[in-house]
Amino acid sequence: MPGSVVLLPGMGRPEPVPSLPDLAERLRAALPRGPVVLVGHSQSCQVVAALAHDPRVEGLVLCGPTTDPRMRPLRVLAWRWLRTALAEPWWQVPLVLRQWWRTGPRAMAALWRSTAPDRLDLRVAASPVPVVVLRGARDALCPADWAGRVAGAAPRGQLVELPGAAHMTVQTHPDQVAAVVGDYWPSVRPRTSA
Repeated sequence: MPGSVVLLPGMGRPEPVPSLPDLAERLRAALPRGPVVLVGHSQSCQVVAALAHDPRVEGLVLCGPTTDPRMRPLRVLAWRWLRTALAEPWWQVPLVLRQWWRTGPRAMAALWRSTAPDRLDLRVAASPVPVVVLRGARDALCPADWAGRVAGAAPRGQLVELPGAAHMTVQTHPDQVAAVVGDYWPSVRPRTSA
């Protein structure tokens, strides 16, 4: 199951969004037996961080965590979203729109209500595993000071910035994201073809 993606409600699935603990339990049920490194993107960072104490988890990679408490007012969220959207490559637009269409605004809003109040910086402070916070240097949804605060809160935290990237790093810079995972956890380093 290397490199598996688990789609959860509000994150690619248009079904009612349960609570954050319920989302974490759904992810836990989908994990394989062996050791894993969990990679979360955007709001799913909350879900993977909730599983840091699972004995199968060797590490967390939080790509662009978006629950900066300063973003709770809708006007701040909308402004940061617009700034980030304008920093993304043009070819991302149809991909993002397709995901939003598939997930639906109701599920996306419910996911925000479920994850936004969770203090990720406080959650990772108790993480028993290494935590890498990865952000695009042009990401206004995950500003540098917020990413630094999350990484700094983890006992074994590290901040990595991808130059030129915005928020959708896993889609726009997949090789660099995979390299970060492989650098920190060589056991999951992607195989290269000879």
